[in-house]
Amino acid sequence: MAVSQAQALLPGLRVEEAEPAADAAALRRLAGWCLRFSPLAAPCPADGVWIDITGCAHLHGGETELLRAIVDTLAVAGISARAALADTPGCAHAVARYGAAPLNVVPEGATAAWLEQLPVAALRLAHEATDALRRLGFERIGQLMAAPRAPLTRRFGATALRRLDQALGRAPEPLEPVLPPDLCRVRQGFPEPIATPEDLARVTAMLAEALCEKLLHRDRGAMRLDLVFQRVDGVPQCVRVGTAAPSRDAAHLTRLLTAQIETVDPGFGIESVMLAAPLTARLGARQTISDLAADATGPDLAALVDTLSNRLGPDRVFRVAPVESDIPERSLRRAPALGDLAASLAWGAWPNSLPRPPRLLVPPRQVEVVALLPDHPPVQFTWRRKPHRVRRADGPERIFGEWWRSEAEVFAVRDYFQLEDEAGQRFWLFRNGDGEHRATGDLRWFLHGVFG
Repeated sequence: MAVSQAQALLPGLRVEEAEPAADAAALRRLAGWCLRFSPLAAPCPADGVWIDITGCAHLHGGETELLRAIVDTLAVAGISARAALADTPGCAHAVARYGAAPLNVVPEGATAAWLEQLPVAALRLAHEATDALRRLGFERIGQLMAAPRAPLTRRFGATALRRLDQALGRAPEPLEPVLPPDLCRVRQGFPEPIATPEDLARVTAMLAEALCEKLLHRDRGAMRLDLVFQRVDGVPQCVRVGTAAPSRDAAHLTRLLTAQIETVDPGFGIESVMLAAPLTARLGARQTISDLAADATGPDLAALVDTLSNRLGPDRVFRVAPVESDIPERSLRRAPALGDLAASLAWGAWPNSLPRPPRLLVPPRQVEVVALLPDHPPVQFTWRRKPHRVRRADGPERIFGEWWRSEAEVFAVRDYFQLEDEAGQRFWLFRNGDGEHRATGDLRWFLHGVFG
């Protein structure tokens, strides 16, 4: 509507001059910020960003968690957003704007079913084409999918059906990803497309060598690598790997990347490959040390940690560090596998006066116990329907609740016993309560750990 009409409806309406160029530049910067979630992000004018998360969702805990992380992080910056994940960019665009919920994950193969109930405006058509379709009775995309194609093409041209085919995955929709200006990257194009795993591995090794040369000149080491294969149909295929410590060892980086090449679908061929290091850290010159010096400083576990992290997931490779707490399940935390050990120990120290089992059961398993109250150890306990008759016992070791955490722990007490059964197995059991006062616990017994 006209500005004068809008001001008449809403007195005090604030009016700003439109700056399309500035808006486009800001959207491109936002797409560059989204590279922290995936190596491929592209602006979707005028109010969206496309992110290709192929091979990246598991790094953030899954697809839904990744979408939630993107929306929540944008909300902290004051940007409200809706997000959708689908097989095609067109479907994701439509569901993000016209879906029922702020976050939507379209199951694989369900693109058509989700698009059927959305309005035709979700196909990114011009306003004139959308209005004309509505006048003809096309309110939903499902009606357009069922209509004959030839009359629609004669009346509206090829744009409407091309948008429909792109949303359904019948026609490719290449993205133009953004690249940070200071991104350390190398690229290789081919006069003829390549497709065999051997060729892809050979090119990956060559690009890794070239990238490490660039990193050497910048005194940097790679901590995250993005390998992007551009197919002849415009559909990119991405591989992302990470390292626990900065590295510019070309052989090691090549091994990490080639281990993921089996996830790449070359389609009708790869026409170009780009290798980039979006996350780097300072790594100065290092002197090569002798085998004797290497033995003195201990083994270098970086290569092993990197291999396991990229194969199993970064959240599954860690080191356990102590935390200052008497409650056993709170006395440790996960720390980076190659983190600073001194910094980890600053949180607390491992108790050496009282033994602790190397394996804790979280949560503790309730067991049936025969014991004489209040301070006598168990005579027998049953775990997993198997009775264990106690031959030796030591305890109790009394641990009080951390009263500053919650009101329920003000009077809480646990009495721990180390037990050895007739078969020589050793267990760590505790009783809720001191055996005399109900306020300290319900007197149930739990198995909390296993020795050996």
